[in-house]
Amino acid sequence: MLMTKRKPAPVSEILIEEFMKPMELTQAALAEAMGVQRKHVNELCNDRRNITAATALILARVFGNSPDFWLNLQRRNDLWEAMHDPAKRKRIDRAKPLKKAA
Repeated sequence: MLMTKRKPAPVSEILIEEFMKPMELTQAALAEAMGVQRKHVNELCNDRRNITAATALILARVFGNSPDFWLNLQRRNDLWEAMHDPAKRKRIDRAKPLKKAA
């Protein structure tokens, strides 16, 4: 696993800058295309909602890419946060590898 010190771009930034702005999509228009409430899209755009499997499938269908694209964006951010949060890092460091069976 390759982890850098630089924080990955948030999912919201990719959604807005790479998809919504070039397509001139408002949150309301995206919500309608996704078949969700505008609040759902607003929370995605403001980093108050994570990409779930269902959301990844919906976004992939709307934008014509893969659900893996969206899930990988979320995964990268989640891993970075876990590795750089002192409390989470302390908890991770307490784990001990299992010994191989003889």
